Amino acid sequence: MSMKDDILLQAGLILFTVSMFLLMYGIPQKAFSKLRRILINRSDFRAKRHFIRGAQLLAQARSAKDSSAATTLAKSAAEEADRAIAIDPKDAAAHILKALSLELQGFKTSALDSLDVALSPFAAKSLSDRERGDALSKRAELKLALARSEQVDSAVMDLVNSVKLRNDNPQAFYLLGECYETKGMVEEARKAYEDALKVEPRYIMPREALGRLGIDNVSPKFVLADLQPYHLPPAYWVSGV
Repeated sequence: MSMKDDILLQAGLILFTVSMFLLMYGIPQKAFSKLRRILINRSDFRAKRHFIRGAQLLAQARSAKDSSAATTLAKSAAEEADRAIAIDPKDAAAHILKALSLELQGFKTSALDSLDVALSPFAAKSLSDRERGDALSKRAELKLALARSEQVDSAVMDLVNSVKLRNDNPQAFYLLGECYETKGMVEEARKAYEDALKVEPRYIMPREALGRLGIDNVSPKFVLADLQPYHLPPAYWVSGV
């Protein structure tokens, strides 16, 4: 038996013993429920602590200039995500953290598996609509990165659902346009690219895609639109990556 299993067994025995004690001495059920909430909240605190540590490591990995250091930090981030998942497996955020950490290490298939868990009925209820929209967009991106033709229809479904949940994500609209273009659905691709530009007029990639389709997309309403901070970093405005 592993140390983790032993600790869980001991915790279970303690909770059972406390339950019997309360029942024997007639302590109200309300008091028992309060004690149970305290124990659960402590576990939740430990899970969040691992998640925050993992998120910090992932941020450091992304900003690391040395690829070896980035890989090491990403691996540590994934380990922290695993610790959080072991405590609270229904927290989708920990599964998403693990997916992003695995992707940074180059393990795209494993990252996709983690996102599948995060978006499953088992865990997805812990996400807001916007968070679920972002996760769906990321899953579609990974599916397309794996370059499997059978994944395109699945990616389209994820992206359609993503923009329904969050209609201000230009990257999701752009990826949807790419999928439609791959499938030969020119009109749908055009609309998706234009939707990306409506959200972020400075986003170069959809503008280039429209040019590739032979569509004049240089419209004053895009060029002269009031620009405001969007969710994309400046890198997207010049390269779309």
